[in-house]
Amino acid sequence: MQRKTAFIAVSAGLAVLIVGLSVFQFIVKPQIIKGFIANAPRPVPAVVVSEAKTETWQARIAAIGTFRAVQGIDISPQVGGVVRTINFDSGQDTQKGQLLVQIDDSVEQADLKSNLATLRNTELALERQRQLITGGSTATAQVDSALAARDSAAAAADRTRALIAQKALTAPFAGRLGLSKIDAGQYVQPGTSIVTLQQLDPIDVDFPVPEQELARVAVGQPVEITVDAFEGKIFPGKVTSIDARVSIESRTILVRARVPNPERELRPGMFANIALLVGVGVDVVTLPRTAITYSLYGDTIFVVKPAPVVAGTAQAPADQPMMVERRVVKTSDKRGDRVAIVEGVSVGERVVTEGQLKLQPNARVRIDDAGGLQKPSTLPRQ
Repeated sequence: MQRKTAFIAVSAGLAVLIVGLSVFQFIVKPQIIKGFIANAPRPVPAVVVSEAKTETWQARIAAIGTFRAVQGIDISPQVGGVVRTINFDSGQDTQKGQLLVQIDDSVEQADLKSNLATLRNTELALERQRQLITGGSTATAQVDSALAARDSAAAAADRTRALIAQKALTAPFAGRLGLSKIDAGQYVQPGTSIVTLQQLDPIDVDFPVPEQELARVAVGQPVEITVDAFEGKIFPGKVTSIDARVSIESRTILVRARVPNPERELRPGMFANIALLVGVGVDVVTLPRTAITYSLYGDTIFVVKPAPVVAGTAQAPADQPMMVERRVVKTSDKRGDRVAIVEGVSVGERVVTEGQLKLQPNARVRIDDAGGLQKPSTLPRQ
């Protein structure tokens, strides 16, 4: 009986112990951990900051244009014939008057010899008639007939020379040739395109400007041009002419600028990113692009300010904690990796440029002067 009572007592004690351990493990302990985590100081996020500064920017009108040659043609024959010789290589530079293609002119050369012989004969006949009329041995009508025959023979010779000249295709101006479209021995019809010729230096660029900006556009204004093929390189030019009408479809007016192209890097047909410089330089407040958070509700930034000091404590200014203030800003032009700010920030204020995603308004922050991403060599397209 005593053993049974002892066994029951031991079993009850074990049960109480197990229940107690379970309550501690699954109820008390989680509450302790939760309270510890809740009361633990939160880590202060590190951010990278940059000061708002003043820059002098000149107003500009952005546009997309297309390059075109100052002079550009398709070289074509006026008369048909068989190509005898081709005196150029595709893509080479040529000078004005250089012979490019010779079409067979053997028939015309033979006709020219015949015409010249006829011309000499008519000139002799005219000379005899003039001698005879001096002696009164012939009529004036005979002299007039001989003169007309001489002039007709001379005209026939000139016509044959013109046909021969038309079969010698020369460059009408200096420039760069395109790809050859013919072969020696090929018969070409009149008007057949043989090769293109483009004057590349200087080169023109045409671009549309909204009609609202017409009052700010004038001949002689400078332009800065960039192209995808030569990233980071700026090609300067000047406006040379403005179209006389506004397009009804797009409500834009076409502007043409001329760009020096001594290296022949720019080619007709290339797209161009145009910046038409207008007005005079003005001072603007700018920030890095990474400082601005764009959203449907407005563009915002985080400005870093000293956090308020707790009453009764003394803290050195160097160790004073910092906090962030969210502000809505009004942006304007963009230049490279900088954005002009019209409202919302003052010169000298420090703004977060990296680490905004982990911030909340009035949150404490730690400035990481050694942090920051490196600027890539190639910026993304705007």
